[in-house]
Amino acid sequence: MPIITLPYNDLEELTGTDRDTIIKRVPMIGADIERIEEESIDIEFFPDRPDLYSVEGVARAMRGFLDIEAGFCDYEVRPYQIEISMDAQIENIRPVLGCAVVRGLRFTSTSIKSLMDLQESLHWGLGRDRKKVSIGVHDLSKVQAPFRYIAADPGFSFVPLDFTEPMSMKEILEKHPKGMKFAGILDGLDKYPLILDANDNVLSFPPIINGTLTMVNENTTDLLVDVTGLGSEVYTALNIVTTALAERGGEVEYVKVIKADGTEHIPLDLSPRVKILRKSEVDALVGLDLPVKEIIRQLNRMGFGAQELHKDIIEVMIPGYRADILDNSDLIEDIAVGYGFNNIPAIFPMNATVGKSHPLSDISSSVREIMTGLGYSQVMPFTLTSEKINFDWMCRERTNDVTCVLHPISEEQTMVRTTILPNLLEILSMNQHRELPQKVFEVGDIVVNNKNGLHLAAVSIHAQANFTEVRELVDAFMRERVTSYEVTESEDPAFMEGRRADILVNGRKVGVMGELYPQVIVNFGLGQPVVGFEIDLMKE
Repeated sequence: MPIITLPYNDLEELTGTDRDTIIKRVPMIGADIERIEEESIDIEFFPDRPDLYSVEGVARAMRGFLDIEAGFCDYEVRPYQIEISMDAQIENIRPVLGCAVVRGLRFTSTSIKSLMDLQESLHWGLGRDRKKVSIGVHDLSKVQAPFRYIAADPGFSFVPLDFTEPMSMKEILEKHPKGMKFAGILDGLDKYPLILDANDNVLSFPPIINGTLTMVNENTTDLLVDVTGLGSEVYTALNIVTTALAERGGEVEYVKVIKADGTEHIPLDLSPRVKILRKSEVDALVGLDLPVKEIIRQLNRMGFGAQELHKDIIEVMIPGYRADILDNSDLIEDIAVGYGFNNIPAIFPMNATVGKSHPLSDISSSVREIMTGLGYSQVMPFTLTSEKINFDWMCRERTNDVTCVLHPISEEQTMVRTTILPNLLEILSMNQHRELPQKVFEVGDIVVNNKNGLHLAAVSIHAQANFTEVRELVDAFMRERVTSYEVTESEDPAFMEGRRADILVNGRKVGVMGELYPQVIVNFGLGQPVVGFEIDLMKE
């Protein structure tokens, strides 16, 4: 789940209240405070609320929740002055395009950082690491409309962001840090997406990198926002970014998209969706007899528009940036959040039952206690992964004992993991901006041959990480588990030859440990030695 850094000064100004009030009340809207710093607060939000991935979105939600400015936020969208045309060939590459213009902005270093952070959080949450959605923001004063979205030859050259010399699109994928990271999205294509202005200046090479020409700075006042991708998530991201900028005082203007067949499309739509909600639905799900006025009040506090149409029937207007509202149960959940779960009385169940913890839960709890006592931090990555990460990046041969996802939503979630170590290396890769050493572990499920297993894995990364460290860690863990074990030479290609060992209990292999093979470290984009181990707790 994304962790958003919110500067106090910015948050207080946009919310209209003090930081202590915000810190006290923000967990009540469905957020976890990760850490409180001197100048900012880090908050973790659920993936279903991408509208809260910015200080602007959080401030908007808190104004309603604190009764400072409750009700539906109606953003004015002005008629278009700008057009963008789509090449016929782009339909087979990255076919969905959304654009908007936001004028009259006054940027500071803080608000620019907030916008960049929002982009990256949406890339991760909605965009599945840019595969489904990628966002570009451009200084409109540097380019000339109308714009074109085309399929370009890989040899086309321009100066990419953070560089000073022109590079071909092919070179960008091979040499630019962003190009190397996201090149896989364009695998197999003989032409690449490109957004140009009337003078053939490059705005964006989606989903890889923008041109340096349109880089946003503190003198920028007018922005062009482009969002490209594969489906309707493009329009959700466009709505979220433009409304966040509108919270900064920007004036939103839609852009006309002209497709190759001549049809015209206005992708920016901030008009509300309307749902009908019955009081009986709310009472049944929440377990309270709430008056209609109270239901309407809580809907307003959560940012909706609401009015009673007929007796006990409520019309609800849902903002265009609230993509998480799928049916009435989502509205009722927000009513309960607004009312306060702590204000809903607890009721004993009608049937008395006697329960006890599952044996695997007991094992997991014991293992977690040991590992945290040994100085490791617990993480909880996804159990879905891909063959590339699970096998190829670990330098292990692919096997036929995997459980595949029938309809995967992305190339990175095509199977259920058979091992935990790759997930931990992904965690290290995403936290390279944090100081070293980093020591993390997970106790979690794996699936092999359609059977569930329970594994423990741990990794440590720092400049002096070596086999002795991981051997001492396994020794300490097994001693705490009161389990005798022995080691033998391992042939696991994920680890370095001569610095790896299989873990045996009663003569049966239960795990492996060692120093990760250098190519594995490179595959995950890491730059320091890594040691780790993994044990099957159902065999140990």
